[in-house]
Amino acid sequence: MKKPLSDRSIKDLRLLERIRECHIASGGTYGSPWIHRDLRDEGESCSVHRVAKIIRNNKIKAQIGYKRRHIQGGKVGKIADNILKRQFNPDAP
Repeated sequence: MKKPLSDRSIKDLRLLERIRECHIASGGTYGSPWIHRDLRDEGESCSVHRVAKIIRNNKIKAQIGYKRRHIQGGKVGKIADNILKRQFNPDAP
């Protein structure tokens, strides 16, 4: 005989769907604090610890250390012409 789901587990399943939506929308980079913030902005009432527990139990992982594009090189700096004809090496002060 199978027991019916409790109210808390039903709410956890509903939260899990919302968590997966937020996780996918972030490109897989959000962890529990950021997902919790998104859920709170949408009007959901839950704690960050509950979100973390649901994420951990369902093996949802945030992408850590994703590579950013680094731009190297470029054009070499150009020295401006002396259009004011200033003397940078005068003979006397």
